[in-house]
Amino acid sequence: MRGILSVAAYIPLHRIQWASGATRAVASYDEDTTTLGVEAGRLALHGRDHQEIERLLFATTAPAYVDKNNASAVHAALGLPPAVTAVDSGGALRSGVGSLLTALQGGPPTLVVAADMRNGRPGSDDERFGGDASAAVVVGDGDGVVAEFLGSASTTVELMDRWRLAGETTSHAWEDRFGESAYLGVVGEVVDAALARAGVSHDEVRPLVSGAHARAVASVRKTLSANRDGDGDGELTARTGHCGAAHGQLLLVSALEQAEPGQVFALVSLADGVDVLVFRTTSAITAMRPALSLRTQLDSPGQDVTYEKFLSWRGFVTREPPRRPDPALPAGPPAYRHRHWKFELATGSEPRRRMSTVHGTVATYTTDHLAHSPSPPTIVAVVDLDGGERRVTELTDVHPDAVSVGDRVEMTFRRLYTVNGIHNYFWKARPERLVTES
Repeated sequence: MRGILSVAAYIPLHRIQWASGATRAVASYDEDTTTLGVEAGRLALHGRDHQEIERLLFATTAPAYVDKNNASAVHAALGLPPAVTAVDSGGALRSGVGSLLTALQGGPPTLVVAADMRNGRPGSDDERFGGDASAAVVVGDGDGVVAEFLGSASTTVELMDRWRLAGETTSHAWEDRFGESAYLGVVGEVVDAALARAGVSHDEVRPLVSGAHARAVASVRKTLSANRDGDGDGELTARTGHCGAAHGQLLLVSALEQAEPGQVFALVSLADGVDVLVFRTTSAITAMRPALSLRTQLDSPGQDVTYEKFLSWRGFVTREPPRRPDPALPAGPPAYRHRHWKFELATGSEPRRRMSTVHGTVATYTTDHLAHSPSPPTIVAVVDLDGGERRVTELTDVHPDAVSVGDRVEMTFRRLYTVNGIHNYFWKARPERLVTES
């Protein structure tokens, strides 16, 4: 039996609340799609043997690097074995569900990670209805499968409904009526083919519909749901925004976290054609315990971000830098020599502990208003890690007024800064979020 062994999602802590009542999740100034992918991956692997993973597929439309393989940094930060094949699959919205389908069709145990940060011109629908998030799925065989893969069907259409030229930071989109007409014209036959291959009927299936065109998604969802419960995409999207290549997996995570044995789901992805993936949950779904569920993240209080700060973080507004020297330029050779320490926070060549399990307590801290930072001030703390080790580390995802000695924190993989086109990744500490839920 091949299928899904584990799922997880990561929603950044920061939010923008629009006047319409909708919310979009906002990646922090020190987050990018690579760090988002690490967060989802570590949650999906929480409590699992990392040695079982033999392949890592990383999908995004907003890679931190081009030419350079971003999956390599995700692989390093997760502490996966060197023999793991780690490859990028990016540039298109279809890459998220496409990578998942590739893993499900066969091969070794695979971690599929999709992460995205959606940009739009100021005031555009893409800006208002986009979002930032990541999701990860562990795919393999055996008795531990929580959702069996029953079958799939696809159709590919050359469709200019959404596009972005190389080097552009925002997308172009045709009007929704065009996308709606194009997708509605083909989705029915693809769904029928997928259900026939899976051996299930329409009445058994709960559809999960993902796509960047809201009007097309709403029409397809209405057509497929009939008198059954909808896929919850409306609620999820209203609380995160549409998260690009990661959105289909986010829907799947949301559904599986609340599923019971024997439920059938059809993930329907609308992007340059239609992909339909059909799953049936097994009895193992009752034992799935998220380290940090998607629902918990959505229901937890976030940190509101001003529109001005959001524009600054995304590079649409350039604020005056601190009147201090620029950070030191990261260099390839020392980063390579110290890669285990840098990416796994390890001593020597072997990690002592995985960062996904390391928590600590703030012993003391200071707030620096002069340090070079895209979002000053910088908070630096001395943290006593559980187990006896003490480290000096930067804090993130917390307001200076909210920090106290004795606060519980956990480690998180972030981007310290970018200089001369090089991202300097390292670990910071943030207020404790990762708890095992009962």
